[in-house]
Amino acid sequence: MSAGTSAAAGSPAGALRHVLSHLVTPLLMCVGMGLAYLGAFHAPQPHDLRVDVVGSGASAQVLAQSLQDEGDGALSVRTVPDRATAAEHLRTQASYGAYLPGEAPELLVASASSDTSATAVEKVFTRVAAAQGAPLKVTDTAPTADGDPTGQGIFFLLVAVSIGSYASVAVIGGAGAVLRLRVRAALALGASLVVSGIGALFAGPLFGLVDQGLAGLWAMAWLYSAGILLIGVGLHTFLKRWTTLGVMVLFVMLNFTSSGGIFRPELQPGFFGALHSFWNGAGFVEGVRSHVYFGGHALGGHVLVLALWFAAGLAVTGLAGLAERKRGTAATMASAAGAGAAASAAPSASSPAVSSADEEEEMEEAVAV
Repeated sequence: MSAGTSAAAGSPAGALRHVLSHLVTPLLMCVGMGLAYLGAFHAPQPHDLRVDVVGSGASAQVLAQSLQDEGDGALSVRTVPDRATAAEHLRTQASYGAYLPGEAPELLVASASSDTSATAVEKVFTRVAAAQGAPLKVTDTAPTADGDPTGQGIFFLLVAVSIGSYASVAVIGGAGAVLRLRVRAALALGASLVVSGIGALFAGPLFGLVDQGLAGLWAMAWLYSAGILLIGVGLHTFLKRWTTLGVMVLFVMLNFTSSGGIFRPELQPGFFGALHSFWNGAGFVEGVRSHVYFGGHALGGHVLVLALWFAAGLAVTGLAGLAERKRGTAATMASAAGAGAAASAAPSASSPAVSSADEEEEMEEAVAV
């Protein structure tokens, strides 16, 4: 590099351009976080929130139809014949509230499924009971653990495990860039074991977010963390300094907002509700809820989501390995070609002596090569 080029790169103007180019990433993060979080959480409104009215008579049918009509799409109201059926619907998350009309009206909810959904249902039927001139009794058929009274502790556990995972991606991709990919992948799997172990420690002994099923929670946390780390390490080969932004889009902006940890899909815009069906954060949150509170109902589907993201991590890492091997082969060939050109430019020992001017010219050509 010439002295003029070095001076330009080290000049105040050059340094300013360098800083401004790197400010693009945090500004894009700001825009992305605002769009994602405010878009998902700023105005939660129920749509097609499934509730049951218990009863088979005409009065139950009329009540269900009137709630359906007045809700204008907010509720999906059905009638069920008895309390046992309503309780089973809550256990399988086929509904989020069941109203038993009468002189002493009662509302069944399952706060472990979603505290915000249970609250939304309670507001609706409190008004219904008040219109009948009777106080509403609320029965929680699936309460959360004592250490998680709001039911949102699993979501904040998701946040902790996610941050530990994608921050480890930055360290492995940056500080470990000189290591072979297989070593970086091994570090990713090792880091996922540590991160998931910390998550289990938070969920159990430290904060009591769950009062059973801690081993299963740890297993899902490991699968979730390993998927993030492998995807991130693989993406670093292709994205380089943009990896942090890419990982944040995947595992923060789109992930936290679609997980169902704060609001379930029935209270969110359709885009985030659609992501909920296959994104890895939703797989973790719903998997833990199913495992801890609902007897493992639909657990296999949630674990499958986590396993598919883990498989995607293996695939991305494999593609990164192929790309790095191809780059290494190309670099070796270029280096060999450069060395050969330099050798051919050097004077032979049996050649007649050349002038000092000729030697200097040949040296410059070799350096240029």
